[in-house]
Amino acid sequence: MNPNYTLDDTGWQALIHTVGEKFNDLTIKRGFQYFKQERVRPLKISDTGHVEALVEGNDDDHYRVDINLDSLSASHCTCPVPSHCKHMIAVLLEYVSLQGRSVHALVNANSTATFKQPVKSSSYDNSSYTNKMAIDQKAALSTKLQEQASKIPSMSIFQWHEVFKLSISPIGFNSPNAQYAKNALASIYTIQPQLSPALEQLFELHAHLFVLERLVKPSQHIPSNAPMYMGYYTQIAADDMQGEIKRIFTKDLAISDESEHWIRITETLSYARSLMLQESKSLKYFAEVYDQLWLNWIGPNLKDKTMYLEELHHLKSSEDALGNTLSRLPWLLAQSQMYFYLNQDEQAWELLQSANKGSIIPPSRLLHFLHALATAEEWSRLQAWLINIGPMLSSLREEHLTEYMEFWEKVIRHSPDSEQHMWKSLISMLPYSKTVYEETLLAYGKWQQWMDYQLSTGKEPLEFRVSVMQPIDKNAPELLLPFYHQAVERYILLKNRVSYKAAVKLLKRLAKLYKKMKQEERWEEFITTFASRHSRLRALQEELRKGKLIS
Repeated sequence: MNPNYTLDDTGWQALIHTVGEKFNDLTIKRGFQYFKQERVRPLKISDTGHVEALVEGNDDDHYRVDINLDSLSASHCTCPVPSHCKHMIAVLLEYVSLQGRSVHALVNANSTATFKQPVKSSSYDNSSYTNKMAIDQKAALSTKLQEQASKIPSMSIFQWHEVFKLSISPIGFNSPNAQYAKNALASIYTIQPQLSPALEQLFELHAHLFVLERLVKPSQHIPSNAPMYMGYYTQIAADDMQGEIKRIFTKDLAISDESEHWIRITETLSYARSLMLQESKSLKYFAEVYDQLWLNWIGPNLKDKTMYLEELHHLKSSEDALGNTLSRLPWLLAQSQMYFYLNQDEQAWELLQSANKGSIIPPSRLLHFLHALATAEEWSRLQAWLINIGPMLSSLREEHLTEYMEFWEKVIRHSPDSEQHMWKSLISMLPYSKTVYEETLLAYGKWQQWMDYQLSTGKEPLEFRVSVMQPIDKNAPELLLPFYHQAVERYILLKNRVSYKAAVKLLKRLAKLYKKMKQEERWEEFITTFASRHSRLRALQEELRKGKLIS
């Protein structure tokens, strides 16, 4: 493809019009099928506006197509159809796809064409007319956008989105990827008028929200209780957009309590709530937006609890309004969040438990409560939340449990009596909390409990790094004796060379332990009896001699 020949907005509008005028709907649809089946072979574009390609037909036939972009009537195909065939459409669709334009806009050109004029002769070419028409359309769109943009300061949030939609119409919607997102944002920012600081922040937020919605829009036609799978490049673009939205929320909202812009905040909340409550179960984009909106912009600017109560009313009424399209997990989580802000923890826990029965609650949603309480230094309440949501976190990844334990440490620093509650919680979360439970036992010097747990689970000593065993070796070496002895006996029962080598490795550690405890006599008695008891195991005897445990 020649990078010097690109399809600008004027040429794009002219091409849509001309295709709608020259090709009938059936031909376009057949060409679209060829395009989808990837029948268009290497495509070449020259500076003179010609597109050349091979199209695979039926029965392994190949047709050479030469498209004249300035005059489709002068285009040629080697198939039997005299002119304007499906092979030409397939090549045109491949061309506009490479140009980043909307394939579907061209496929629907026949039904959306606003003017058709009969061709007077085979030599007739109305390209000048179509170009002029496209220019006029572009000028009309620009005038309309300027008029609408000037009204943005007095418009509602929902009217903003209608203007956004109009502003991106020239770029089409072919590939929902990062480039599309970049182009869409650029188009929206070109219409941004002079705004107050608060409105400017809201404009930036909604520009990104609008593009995010466009990227994941196909999923909104899928029932909320069904999983949805996004394309790789679409997901990358959506994740990037979500990252930008998080960045926007990190800046304090430049708004006062009495500001007339608060109506835009409530409209933004309504918009985020609507998308969140109908989002596919496999997506969490708008649930995240809803959370960030409350956490960063609404919550810090509220002086009383009224808005939380109002939001609870909106959420509860959504169940009847949305019916089967309601996404229940974010719906339950949002209600629990409102009860949390209202200090009604029992109701919040009840909703979280209900949500946890049918779905896995995102760990960020659970940890959010803990972060908020730690920031507010509400230690007693934080302890209660740690106890209640621990079981919901227990089946999640280790990194989340590690963060969970960090909150326990903060609580215990301020209230040492809380330690007993921490141990009860960790034990109730076993076996999922196994790793953090073991690490915490070692950190708190609970050597006996740590060893009892290893013996009860049949853990092998050689599975641990030496650094893990060092604190016990230093502070309570006698606890390692049964741990090593039991493992040695298990290795011997396996009766193979590898297990004998492992047994000898542990026996050498035992020798050092007995020496450290000044019980060399007891060690000599044990190893002599041990070697005699297993004298018929020739391979074991060899390994014992190699390890210099017997002569």
